[in-house]
Amino acid sequence: MMENLTYLIPYVPWIVAGALGIGAMSTWGWIHTTKLKIKHGYPLEGMWGQSLKPTNGGETAERVRLLTQENAELRAELGSMKDRLGNVERIVTDGGYALGSEIDALRERSLEDRTDKGTA
Repeated sequence: MMENLTYLIPYVPWIVAGALGIGAMSTWGWIHTTKLKIKHGYPLEGMWGQSLKPTNGGETAERVRLLTQENAELRAELGSMKDRLGNVERIVTDGGYALGSEIDALRERSLEDRTDKGTA
């Protein structure tokens, strides 16, 4: 059986170097992501998801309050946009030809008001 694997002997250094390279890259990636989490204020977690650096300070509570307020404002704006979209859909789907003639009648009336009456 050993004589069948003898052709791998010249490649052993490359296999070992590849394994060490992959290990080094994964370790560097773990260190880098931890550094980014710390830099941007994300909580650190242990191997099983437990919190290593709890962030229960006043700054976090303030951020949650501001985000909740912004969320409420965005929901209100979304509600108004839904209402406006409903109006536009109603206008588009309700007798488009009648709407066009009403707009033309308004334009004609506006043009009649603008004509020169000759009273200068």
